[in-house]
Amino acid sequence: MNQCQSSNVPIDQEVVCPEAVDRIRGIISTLPIENGWRFIEPLCLYQGFWCHPSLTERIMLGEEFFKAEPNDIFVCSPPKSGTTWIKALTFAIVTRTCFDGSTSPLLLKMPHECVPALHRIFGKKPDIREPGLPLIATHSPYASLPKSVLNSDCKIVYICRDPKDAFISLFHFKAKLRPQEIEPISLEAAFDLYCEGKSDFGPFWDHILGYWRTSLERPGKILFLKYEDMMKDTTFYVKKLSEFMGYPFSLEEEKEGVVQKIVELCSFEFMSNLEVNKNGMLFGIRNHQVRNKNFFRKGKVGDWRNHLTPEMAERLDKIIEQKLAASGFGRDWLNVKPVLEEQQV
Repeated sequence: MNQCQSSNVPIDQEVVCPEAVDRIRGIISTLPIENGWRFIEPLCLYQGFWCHPSLTERIMLGEEFFKAEPNDIFVCSPPKSGTTWIKALTFAIVTRTCFDGSTSPLLLKMPHECVPALHRIFGKKPDIREPGLPLIATHSPYASLPKSVLNSDCKIVYICRDPKDAFISLFHFKAKLRPQEIEPISLEAAFDLYCEGKSDFGPFWDHILGYWRTSLERPGKILFLKYEDMMKDTTFYVKKLSEFMGYPFSLEEEKEGVVQKIVELCSFEFMSNLEVNKNGMLFGIRNHQVRNKNFFRKGKVGDWRNHLTPEMAERLDKIIEQKLAASGFGRDWLNVKPVLEEQQV
């Protein structure tokens, strides 16, 4: 079996003892790996899901040592399923009494910098939370969330997207991040891996089902959202988000157009044209620099039609039907009609 190496990124010993880190890194070194995507790091299989070793380390540390607070709000999603958009919306909603449209940090910082990510920075400092901000983001599957989150009443906002569109977005995103010295992977080869469940935080169907089933059992804990629904009526879902998170809009705010201002602030057209999102950078896996503009591609519902053959779409639809629709979810992703609106993912 090939060995899967973790990141060896320094850990704050106030948060996690060195012995625990060594133990977790030892476990990661024994996990099965998959390198068909030909990326900066391979994927390793942990708890039935594929993930990069450096992120797996953070997930495992978080499972064991992260201490949830009662007012924490976790913002969760599979990769390339509306993550940037939902981070921007939740941040704008929660901080709207602190900033107005001209002073929001979203004007100067990428949404991924505004909402801390559990699977990227846990263990690096005593508290990953931003002062006064209850939001924490992660791509972790539900079962891999910190035990303190699963066993508490803190809330979870989850967004997912038609897997056909999510795959296309993921493929192009990884292609932009892949170092030039690494040979690229074809769309067809990546598609095969995706359908086999071998993709970032995949299988996608298990990721979605984990949150979907729990949202049915505990509707007060998880707000389950679909990207396509939010595209159709963003204003409605911004209000729904605010109520679920405990930050409802007052009648006065609605009359003053605060909801619509947040919708516009977080829109693809506005955010993709901000200087920080056109020319800014952030650090990804192993401190690999990522251009902010790579997070703003198209985000169109149904764009997969421009990339997948009918046979490929049919293959993925069959997986959706077998894995998701059989559980009462995802039928509207089958033969979905394209919508020519845009948002970021």
